[in-house]
Amino acid sequence: MGPKDFRTVVLRRRQPWGVLTLVMLSGLAMMRNGVDVELGPPQPAAAAAPDTRPIGVTPPDTLPGVDPLPFAPASRVRIPSIDVKAPVMDVGLDADGWIEAPPAQDANMAGWYQNGIAPGQRGTSVLVGHVDNAAGPAVFYNLGSLEKGRTIEVERYDGRVAVFEVYGVEVYSKADFPGVRVYADNGAPELRVITCGGGYTKANGYAGNVVVFARMVATR
Repeated sequence: MGPKDFRTVVLRRRQPWGVLTLVMLSGLAMMRNGVDVELGPPQPAAAAAPDTRPIGVTPPDTLPGVDPLPFAPASRVRIPSIDVKAPVMDVGLDADGWIEAPPAQDANMAGWYQNGIAPGQRGTSVLVGHVDNAAGPAVFYNLGSLEKGRTIEVERYDGRVAVFEVYGVEVYSKADFPGVRVYADNGAPELRVITCGGGYTKANGYAGNVVVFARMVATR
């Protein structure tokens, strides 16, 4: 999608999060191929404790003094600390009710869930992407290694940039994905970045999803 499509997107009625939550509770299957490597992608600390379930991530008590932005589609994402510089395409739901992933053959492509919140709007926006494909590591291969305090920049088609600060990184089982907790509106512009994670087998793919929690701290 390009700038010429912006007006059409602004007028599109956006789907409520409740529908997406039901999809997520059944498990997010953005990546179904996976590369059978010995170590696999970096994982958050929670992945090292398979017998415990993460309680969740608590947003900061103090809201940053940043005004929300109006609706505008995402165009690019940058995560300097893990060397992510990727274009962003719109994605929706596929015929099976899963969030569509970007084309698997395009390793450096992220997707923005277009029926939800735009990055920078009040509420929780969602970016997704592959951890790997048949050729090797993909755009969010190193997502699990992100640390609190790191920044994520999302460029938008209106020329604005929303800057988010990471305040949590978790891995959740697809069978017990806490959709309500992940997508809750915490009263500020927030971002979730999601890819596959946890254990991997050729038979079943990845067992979970890495979820990055971030809150907008600046715009430009």
